Order: sequence, then structure tokens, then C-alpha cells
Amino acid sequence: MMKIEVLGSGCSKCKRLEKNVKVALKQTGMDAEVVKVEDINEIVNRGVMLTPALIVDGAVISTGKALAVDQIIKLLNK
Repeated sequence: MMKIEVLGSGCSKCKRLEKNVKVALKQTGMDAEVVKVEDINEIVNRGVMLTPALIVDGAVISTGKALAVDQIIKLLNK
């Protein structure tokens, strides 16, 4: 199963990204574990300097933006 992590402090952009990830998964019918990471030390240890960040199966695919649902779907289908 795919693992998607949303890294962020809990700001409005972080919450929007998490919500949009869940909507994208629902729209595509994809099955994935969605994990929210709010620990700042863990975020920094992963080399992420801008939040929100989106990590899919261990690879950072976006930082600093709350991606729209359609953008997330395109990234997941790569």
C-alpha cells in the first residue's frame, strides 16, 4: 500500500493539503495510508525547509505549497 505523508506544523495550508490528499485518493479510488507529521524535528531531519510538504513512499514530491486536488492526482499517477 502507498504511504503518503503530509509534513507541517498544523497551519491552514498544511490542513488544506491533508484534506486535498484525502479528496484526491477518494476521487481516484487509490488506497493509501495518509500520515500527518507535525514534529518539527522530524520534518527538519527529512531535509524539508518549507511546509507543507508532501512525501509519497519516502520521496519528497512537493514543499511549500498546498497543492490542489487535481495537482495531487497528477503527481500520484506518475
